[in-house]
Amino acid sequence: MDSKRKLTWLTHGTQAVQVPGVLSSGWQVHQFDYTVPPRFGLPDGHQGHVGILDLTRYPKDGAPHLDRWFEQLNIPLWIGILPEAPSLNRQLAYLTSLHCSDYHTLPIDWERLAMVAGHLWGMAELHQKATPATGDDYQEIALTGESAAIRHVISRLRRFAGTSEPVLIYGESGTGKEAAARLVHEQSLARHGPLITINCAALPVSLTQSELFGHEKGAFTHATSQRTGRLEAADGGSLLLAGIDELSLVQQSYLLRFLQEGVVERVGSNHPVRINARLIATASTPLSELVRHGTFRQDVFFRLGEMAVELPPLRERPEDIPQLTEALLQRLPPHLSPKPVSQATMQRLITHSWPGNLRELQNRLRQALLLGESPQIEPMDLGLYGIPANVHDHHDLSLAQFRSRAERQALHCSLALTRHNISAAARLLRISRASFYRLIDKYQLPLSDTIHSANTPGRQTRR
Repeated sequence: MDSKRKLTWLTHGTQAVQVPGVLSSGWQVHQFDYTVPPRFGLPDGHQGHVGILDLTRYPKDGAPHLDRWFEQLNIPLWIGILPEAPSLNRQLAYLTSLHCSDYHTLPIDWERLAMVAGHLWGMAELHQKATPATGDDYQEIALTGESAAIRHVISRLRRFAGTSEPVLIYGESGTGKEAAARLVHEQSLARHGPLITINCAALPVSLTQSELFGHEKGAFTHATSQRTGRLEAADGGSLLLAGIDELSLVQQSYLLRFLQEGVVERVGSNHPVRINARLIATASTPLSELVRHGTFRQDVFFRLGEMAVELPPLRERPEDIPQLTEALLQRLPPHLSPKPVSQATMQRLITHSWPGNLRELQNRLRQALLLGESPQIEPMDLGLYGIPANVHDHHDLSLAQFRSRAERQALHCSLALTRHNISAAARLLRISRASFYRLIDKYQLPLSDTIHSANTPGRQTRR
């Protein structure tokens, strides 16, 4: 068994990086070309805590696939390598500040690079031990999936994270709005600061000012000491207003000056404190709709900006359900042991309407593990009975649209159920491989991104 630590090297091109012994003696280096899209299911060798982002040959027209590499590799700490001092290239300086914890310039000091990589690995290990995964929240896996819907959302979140503007995240209950907010924070320049969350639904009107702004000693009867407010605590980091649509009009008015000027005043003080915090807000109902009904202040809404993302409900991303189910079964509380999911159950999971979204999926799986007596998870263990619900409720009722939607859905779901095996997916749909390929061409599904099978010949050879 190889005891070397894994070091991922992201670079431009496929020419192998020549790593000297001072680094290769303690590290197993795995190189990937960030100018091409990552394949679904990277080899096991890429796992690790530390990566090298080699920007020495960064293309002048940019690298559009770089964000997808960061997403798929899921490595927490990166070291940048630049061709020159960052002050000479603003684009590379921005990429380095956004993604990297340290950077080096050419020529590479390999001993220093090995020392920094080892230090960051140790810090990542320490952080992992200090914050063990509880396996108790679907938010950890909410953005998992290869569907076009979730990949579009992740792309928008990453783009918005690169700005300093407020971000609004909409979505039904249980779709993972907190996970989306955490991604914005972790991909922003504020990621080294705290992420302070305010649960707006649980914020009493009478205590709103004290909670948000803090207070001075003696400001009111029970103010026996000075207290820093939640807004001030977010200085240098991000502030998440979770469920901002739950705030009353009075509470919204308290936020107005902070949103407009970036300053707060503690209760009992006349000295404004300037706060530099990245603002993120989540809501179940579009704020523009609440403004029209008179339940949300228009001036507050305008100051929250127009950078909005809507998370897709689970019924609109059924092709992700097999992967989400597997991820949830890997993150169970200690009193539950995972069991395999039967084929019939997986088909039922895909066709259920999921009014409770990911929270409902998590709860049903845990119910099945707790109460089910069969060696596999069966539909009855999940409490899913009767005719599968329609997974879509669209206003377009044309027959062509229904047929197109059904065919595209069938492609995604059959591939997900068969782990992207072309032959098995075609058999599941009871069509020939040639017909399956024709549907792929019809809907322009990227074969290289979505289908990988050892038994599948290259498309260029088929007739």
